[in-house]
Amino acid sequence: MQKRVKEILSWYAGESPGILTNLARMLNHGTLAGTGKMVILPVDQGFEHGPGRSFAMNPAGYNPHYHFELAVEAGCNAYAAPLGFLEAAAAEHAGEVPLILKLNNHDVLLDEKDPDQAVTGGVKDALRLGCVAVGYTIYPGSTHRLDMYERLREIAAEAKAVGLAVIVWSYPRGSGLTKEGETAIDVTAYAAHIAAQLGAHVIKVKLPSAHIAQDAARKVYEKNQVPVGSLPERVRHVVQSAFDGRRIVIFSGGAKEEDQAVFDEARAIRDGGGFGSIIGRNSFQRQRSEALEFLGTIMKIYGGTMR
Repeated sequence: MQKRVKEILSWYAGESPGILTNLARMLNHGTLAGTGKMVILPVDQGFEHGPGRSFAMNPAGYNPHYHFELAVEAGCNAYAAPLGFLEAAAAEHAGEVPLILKLNNHDVLLDEKDPDQAVTGGVKDALRLGCVAVGYTIYPGSTHRLDMYERLREIAAEAKAVGLAVIVWSYPRGSGLTKEGETAIDVTAYAAHIAAQLGAHVIKVKLPSAHIAQDAARKVYEKNQVPVGSLPERVRHVVQSAFDGRRIVIFSGGAKEEDQAVFDEARAIRDGGGFGSIIGRNSFQRQRSEALEFLGTIMKIYGGTMR
């Protein structure tokens, strides 16, 4: 096992051998195996945004097998999806890529100021499907956030008891925040810290802007001259907020955008000490050959073979 992977696993010394093994399976799989960096393919967008908005631009994406094949061929560290997509194709692709079962989901059929998520899968499903981890979303800023935190703790305890790693999508959202505040640096760092405190092994957040949403936080940032002017500096601060970098923090890719913008973001994540990306729409909304080239470039940036 590579020295970097051993170092990362040492940060989770209080966890069971089963959890450490499953974390190692992700860190030691695919193109970036052994580097301590990760690129995960998540495909929960059909549930979260609707199938047409997610797959019409690349109809191959309606097929659950397509995403397994893309994750395997691209050399992703893991593939994450809701129960239905995994059940539909996991048997045919057993052992080909580490799997993450997304345990809760939300639809967009009702306009909500304060979103919540329904529990759509369970730990027993994750075990049955051969997953290495479960994924769970929380919305810091929503009026439902405290209930979400409590549900996460219960599910995390159940998952850890059977050796599964816990990955938390920590997305600030709700009536407590403005749209700009959802990705503010102070709010994003807070969201990463909350996920770590709730027991996440891997934390997924959005890339932060330089905006500071909370007046009390702004005073502290300015008084202590916390460097957040550049994107690498903001990534470094978010990672620092997750137990001084002793939890794996990865950053979401968001809506599909121009290739160079995504590549520049990956460089900022790398240079700021982030652990990688979880890239969905920017990957599977492309034709397969284009997606493979795109993901290959991201991995070269993280792997250090491309500046």
